Amino acid sequence: MKFTLFVTQQCNLRCTYCYIDKHQETMTVSVAKKVVDFIFKKSIIGQEEINIGFFGGEPLLEFELIKEITSLIQNHPFYHNVKVNLSVVTNGTIFSDDIAEFINENDVSFGISCDGPPMIQDQFRVLVSGNKTSDIVEKNIRRAKKALPNVMVNAVYKPETLKYLPETVAYFSSLGIKQIYLNPDFSAAWTKADAEALPGVYDQVGQLYSKYYRQDNSHFISLIDSKITVILRNGYGESERCRMGDAEFAFTPKGNIYPCERLVGNGQNDHCIGSVFEGVDQVHMSCHKAADGEMNTACMSCGLKDYCMNWCGCSNYMASGYYNRVSPFMCASEKAAIQTSFNVFQTLERELGPTFYEHAAGKLMTNSLSEHYN
Repeated sequence: MKFTLFVTQQCNLRCTYCYIDKHQETMTVSVAKKVVDFIFKKSIIGQEEINIGFFGGEPLLEFELIKEITSLIQNHPFYHNVKVNLSVVTNGTIFSDDIAEFINENDVSFGISCDGPPMIQDQFRVLVSGNKTSDIVEKNIRRAKKALPNVMVNAVYKPETLKYLPETVAYFSSLGIKQIYLNPDFSAAWTKADAEALPGVYDQVGQLYSKYYRQDNSHFISLIDSKITVILRNGYGESERCRMGDAEFAFTPKGNIYPCERLVGNGQNDHCIGSVFEGVDQVHMSCHKAADGEMNTACMSCGLKDYCMNWCGCSNYMASGYYNRVSPFMCASEKAAIQTSFNVFQTLERELGPTFYEHAAGKLMTNSLSEHYN
């Protein structure tokens, strides 16, 4: 089960593609207590491992609040009844020894959002003043890498930056980052030409992945590894598919509940399914389920449907305006990613035999930071 806490909607950046509404609202401790109670009630009913993410805004603007909420979680009566994984995703402008100590002591997964080399980062991820961010973010990535065992980077790519995706991967690798999440901006105006460019760009990323592995310098690259994992499993498992509003919830600073963190920031209350004070509105939730219940007819007849993220309601909504309608770009992206990953797997398995198969089947399945966090 996945729970995302918007500890604050304040942010010190003004990213051009951000889907989060900017407000001065910050979660109070009393709301946080209600959120934590909601989480554990849901997890006990479902008897599932739970993933709790601190998000924003910029969550580390409220570092003391994050520490307090973590204490609430760890001291909850049900804490030892279920496995709890904590994570935080930051824009990389804030880092300190105290933050590193907290992350290490509490075994928190730590992700930094950075879109790539300075020429990309400074075009789309700027300070409120409009000033560039690449210097401070790169400095903090290096600091975090030294202080923390596993630092993950989340990069969003757009039509303008698609062709630089291999350079972005190489840039992060040069900083010592070995866990790289690549996420398209589904709300962008992707064209047919962009879709046609995907196989070539993704293949270049696949070549980098293979090169690193051959050099005994393996990287987790979500574009490749997530699909290799799915290929080995013969498709997505039920627990991996989008279960927004059933096993996935996001909470605003006021305690309102949304079925996915990507649906919080679009300014439409239509996606709100309740609050921690009144619970989930089952009538409203059933409307969401009805809207999300039927797969596209085009997807139904596709041979890749079991390996594709056609079930991701929030990505579909951002791209097409419908929970259950896959956009042409997403369809092209999924096909290209599946083909590239299959080629990488076949090549490395042929070259290395059981060594790569065991690596792919074991280690790579254990990485749990959500790709939703941009």
